[in-house]
Amino acid sequence: MSIVAAGPTRPSTNPAGKGVGPLLRGWREQRRVSQLELALRADSSARHISFIETGRSRPSEEMVLRLAEHLDVPVRERNALLLAAGYAPHYPETPLDDPSMDALRQGMERLIQGYEPYPALVVDATYTVLAANRGIAMLLEGVSESLLAPPLNAMRLTLHPEGLAPRIRNHREWRDHLLAQMERQIALDRSEPLRALYEEVAAYPVPEQEREGKGEGELDGGVEPVPYFALPLQIEHGGRVLSFISSISTFNTPMDVTVAELAIETFLPADPATVKYLQSLVS
Repeated sequence: MSIVAAGPTRPSTNPAGKGVGPLLRGWREQRRVSQLELALRADSSARHISFIETGRSRPSEEMVLRLAEHLDVPVRERNALLLAAGYAPHYPETPLDDPSMDALRQGMERLIQGYEPYPALVVDATYTVLAANRGIAMLLEGVSESLLAPPLNAMRLTLHPEGLAPRIRNHREWRDHLLAQMERQIALDRSEPLRALYEEVAAYPVPEQEREGKGEGELDGGVEPVPYFALPLQIEHGGRVLSFISSISTFNTPMDVTVAELAIETFLPADPATVKYLQSLVS
């Protein structure tokens, strides 16, 4: 599956048109950093930070960016802070299908294709699937056509009762892991679209076997226990139970909003049986 352009971009958040001071104070309080600590980090003074937050002083563009960096504000929201302070956005938001993104796009395609036969995909900040390899396509066999209509969403595909959920043997644990992951992102990014997605998928009904209280041992059908080093995704496929460990990669020091919100998720086989089966598909 080739990389596709993401859907409409989500706006940066600026509740009720707040000025830069209240916005910075909100980020500082969310990060649980005192004015003095932030001042020391940013080579400023607590008095100046206080004046900025109360609107008594207008920060320079450089100061806004410096404070945002020390508060680990997402790139998209750094642009919102600059706009609230009366400056132009600093970080561009280039569509993924723009010619200037060719090297990035082709590099990610080569990366996930080179990972085959193991599954790998590229998602954006709201888990829209921008690219996936044949390993992912294999796992999606049997998923409802309605969930496979663009734009695909990784969380819906995984947790929807017509998606992968009925085939995930450790559904309760994997669902808890994904929801906790989304909660951490919401706390960091304040993304309303992500919050809406979280509320949607958290409300999905659980698979029948989980409602009946069947334990993992009842479902494994004789699969030999393996000492996993991280929580695996255990999923049925072709009469087998495959086990994967998930790893997520992002870009260091992104200078573009689009790039900052990309994530590459790869699924490493977690036991010898899964390795053997996947390698048999390409032998």
